[in-house]
Amino acid sequence: MGVRAVITGMGIISPVGTGLEAFWQAITGGVSGIRRITQFDVSEFRTQIAGLVLDFEAMRYIEKKEARRMDRVAQFAVATAGMAIEDAGLNPDDLDGDRVGVVLGSGIGGMQTLEEQARILFERGPGRISPFLVPMMIGNMAAGLVALKFGFCGPNATLVTACASSNNAIGDAARMIERGEADVIIAGGTEAAVTPLALGGFCAMKATSARNDEPEKASRPFDAGRDGFVMAEGAAVLILESLEHAIKRNARIYAEFGGYGTSCDAYHMTAPEPEGRGAAQAMAAALHDAGVRPEEVDYINAHGTSTPLGDIAETKAVKRVFGGNPRLVVSSTKSMTGHLLGAAGGLEAIACVLSIQHGVIPPTINYDEPDPDCDLDYVPNKARQYPVKIALSNGFGFGGHNATLLFRKYEDGER
Repeated sequence: MGVRAVITGMGIISPVGTGLEAFWQAITGGVSGIRRITQFDVSEFRTQIAGLVLDFEAMRYIEKKEARRMDRVAQFAVATAGMAIEDAGLNPDDLDGDRVGVVLGSGIGGMQTLEEQARILFERGPGRISPFLVPMMIGNMAAGLVALKFGFCGPNATLVTACASSNNAIGDAARMIERGEADVIIAGGTEAAVTPLALGGFCAMKATSARNDEPEKASRPFDAGRDGFVMAEGAAVLILESLEHAIKRNARIYAEFGGYGTSCDAYHMTAPEPEGRGAAQAMAAALHDAGVRPEEVDYINAHGTSTPLGDIAETKAVKRVFGGNPRLVVSSTKSMTGHLLGAAGGLEAIACVLSIQHGVIPPTINYDEPDPDCDLDYVPNKARQYPVKIALSNGFGFGGHNATLLFRKYEDGER
């Protein structure tokens, strides 16, 4: 067998808490991070709620001068990378920097900076535009700044596949490890797009929930009363490491990366293929890559965005691949965190890894009225003790992008 990739560290900033412990306690306790937006006036917006990060102080992680030259999306990335490195017990000074990479996903990039500088252009003229506009706005800068911060000169890339971005980033990073291109890669995603323009764009599409009077109940995947997704912000990264490298330094191993599958619906700009064919193709490819049979899978962390069409298509895709697997349970942590867009896959990969670690599956909250078209076991409203050896994480994005990750319990000497 070739090189194996394992997970040895994780870092997270989310609407339900910063750090692994706070995040895990929240999502297993059914805590919602959705609230009314107060950072700007939302009175004229169709959607007035989001999953917001309220406990983040950039200067706790980054020097003041550096932080001022970073969009919030990059600040999140650098902070979570530092958390993950510490969690993994890695000392950057002891590593061969040429063998350490960074692969991140971000669907939108530095939207906050773009809006602020566009306002300056229109109100004060081109001579007042910041020289840092471009490096703060471009989507790849988060990965570049993480590498710069820690001196990592290995593979460095940014994946932009809308809401599948982080899944693709983690999957591509694992393949780099498996091909021997790096010993360690920081992989995941970051997003900070709760801004007037981005929110207004999603509102114009009528893609987001308008349940403004009940923010905590707005994200309700697979429930008959769902009316759209809820935007959210945050970042989540994992340390992917070759098994040999991890063993050599006596690292704690959370789980093993098992498989990766990706596809495209080639159907519509924003709507999913109604029968879930592309999503099923990605899941089947991940199983094939891992050498895992459908009946061996215990848990799927669903893309589960709370949209009328998307939840039905994903349900059909799961049934297409897994048939009547009686062991399979599915849940959507977006019911609590909201949808972190390009960072969603990083957060949900961490949820899968922690489920394997703790033998607990987080619930799908706000599941009050079953939809006859969504008839799987969605772990409604309350976390469930459940031994998880194999877990999948789905990520599907505008443009028809589909990406599925498979994680498995690591057992010393296995295979």
